[in-house]
Amino acid sequence: MTQVPSDEPTIQLDQFLKITDLVTTGGQAKLVIQGGFVEVNGETETRRKRKLRHGDVVSFEEATVQVEFDEES
Repeated sequence: MTQVPSDEPTIQLDQFLKITDLVTTGGQAKLVIQGGFVEVNGETETRRKRKLRHGDVVSFEEATVQVEFDEES
């Protein structure tokens, strides 16, 4: 297993779907993730709390979005 630095920013998959407007509610995020409709880096992901890191690619329906974090000054 790869060790990830603890200071690397992450976001949970369900939260990411909401802030990118791929879904409108947390309940909808739960349903589409647990239903197997979301892919992370090309593989189906069913864990709502999956931690996404910079560079991960999330796909749902016709949309594909890469995870990016703003660099802090």
